[in-house]
Amino acid sequence: MKIAIVYWSGTGNTEAMAKEIAVGARGKGASVDLFTAADFEASKAGSYDVLAFGCPAMGAEELEEDEFAPMFEAVEPELSGKKVALFGSYGWGDGEWMRTWQEQVEGDGANMVADGLIVNEEPDEDGLAQCKALGEQLTA
Repeated sequence: MKIAIVYWSGTGNTEAMAKEIAVGARGKGASVDLFTAADFEASKAGSYDVLAFGCPAMGAEELEEDEFAPMFEAVEPELSGKKVALFGSYGWGDGEWMRTWQEQVEGDGANMVADGLIVNEEPDEDGLAQCKALGEQLTA
């Protein structure tokens, strides 16, 4: 199984989540490639069985608009029928950006692996365990 984990991280929190998701998936035998949003293109999506996207809540609980959002908009047409997972960190609000994002991805016809995983601020031991578990779920 081949998995792409694509993320944008301003403070390192979402990056830490991405790395731990990769640990979980690799532990189950998956081939995992980590990409920053700037390094991933829509043309790569077809090469993967599963796509996991990570972005923190920005501004008024929205996706980062300079790098992540344009990349994600370009990838959206490729999501129909794909196994997809979403994750990200936040520092305020109640996770509304993740609910909205998940609804959008489900509307694109993606097969969600799990509900969007959110962690408040820097992932603690429990948050990292949730990330590892999500990585394991990606391989099922």
